[in-house]
Amino acid sequence: MKPDKDRQPREVFSGTAWQAETVKGMLEDNELEAFFGGEIWGTDAPMNSAPGNAGAVRVFVPQIEYEDARIVVERYYEDMTEEVA
Repeated sequence: MKPDKDRQPREVFSGTAWQAETVKGMLEDNELEAFFGGEIWGTDAPMNSAPGNAGAVRVFVPQIEYEDARIVVERYYEDMTEEVA
């Protein structure tokens, strides 16, 4: 059985555990499937993470939902920018 390419996971966000949980919640609020990846290596063993990703938790969505998810992530960044300003 061939894997369904539309269901393949695609990374949509990478950040701290708190940020990733916030983004995942926003995605789910918009009825988009989201799940974590990298949280074990990102938080438990940052020395084993890819360079520049120490402590990073990644959020994935199915390929078919990627474009809609990017809109939600952009809104997250806009909200963060407004809070700082």
